[in-house]
Amino acid sequence: MTATSVRFQLVPHSGVVSQPSDWEGAVDRRSFVSGCLGLSLSAVAGDAFGESGPLTKMIFPFSAGGGGDTLCRLVAQHAGQLLNRTFIVENRTGGDGLIGIKWVKNAGPDGATILVTTGPTMYLLPIVESEPSFDLSKDFVPVSLLARFEFGVVIGPGVDAQDFKQFVAWLKANPSKATFGVPSNGTIPHFTGSRLEQVLGIPMTRVAYRGSAPIINDLIGGHLPFGIVTIADAIPQQRAGGVKILAVSSAERSPFLPDVPTLKESGVDLVADGWYGMWLPAGSSQDFAYQLSAAVVTSLAKPEVREKLSAIGLIPVGTTPEGLTQELTADTALWQPIVKATGYKITY
Repeated sequence: MTATSVRFQLVPHSGVVSQPSDWEGAVDRRSFVSGCLGLSLSAVAGDAFGESGPLTKMIFPFSAGGGGDTLCRLVAQHAGQLLNRTFIVENRTGGDGLIGIKWVKNAGPDGATILVTTGPTMYLLPIVESEPSFDLSKDFVPVSLLARFEFGVVIGPGVDAQDFKQFVAWLKANPSKATFGVPSNGTIPHFTGSRLEQVLGIPMTRVAYRGSAPIINDLIGGHLPFGIVTIADAIPQQRAGGVKILAVSSAERSPFLPDVPTLKESGVDLVADGWYGMWLPAGSSQDFAYQLSAAVVTSLAKPEVREKLSAIGLIPVGTTPEGLTQELTADTALWQPIVKATGYKITY
């Protein structure tokens, strides 16, 4: 199915008609990666929601205060208004996201529970777990890809390099210092580092931290040569002169760092996007999934929402359920052989 230009107008049951957003087609360069369905007004704001404005918990399996949490709260606010529902964001942390994921997996398919988490969490966990805790195709109903974020290779002042080529030369000249930090094991930065090690032919030592902030601190302090972190976490310190971002992981140059080349431009054939998506428990109504998807797309197209997300390094997207499934399928096919080649497994 080819992409179709779609224009949504949502009618909450309060009788107030929201104005159509001033956009058509893709929200950004990779929006609606699969066919967008031309949803009718009744399909978008059908009778499934009732008059009472039901309560829905939006489960986010990571801590409050970060970019993903902010994304959840913006979507909850604006989509809730469009659908005449009350959305409450609940942070259920632990197990690198697994606690919240399993909570939603076991929830009823009644529209009262929604999952928002990172795409890599959803497709990497089944690969790295010795006994997978969930089956993505059977345990969840896709809703929408929400927003993208990008990773970067970041060096501290202790590395004498102005670009990625010089950085590779420095690594080869200083093999005992080829140590890098990642926010956690079993993540895209972890396996991006493994891919760098393979492509460059340089043995490296990985150090797992709890998040990006301590990595940035150790880079600035000269305790760590380089790290792989989200560029949103590194940009403030790059502007302050504390660190330098040498390459970004996205397919195209980041809109936040247009002068920084991609890994592919730097000779590493790898695209390592990060993104957030939304799912419902298995058995949930397909009508509800499409209604929710339409509200999410419209919310993410609002200029005030886009501005707030861009300020924290997120690129708003918004897709149909099919678009989310297509993204998952492509990323799983990309990362499965890379992850399996490392032999990395999680056991409980």
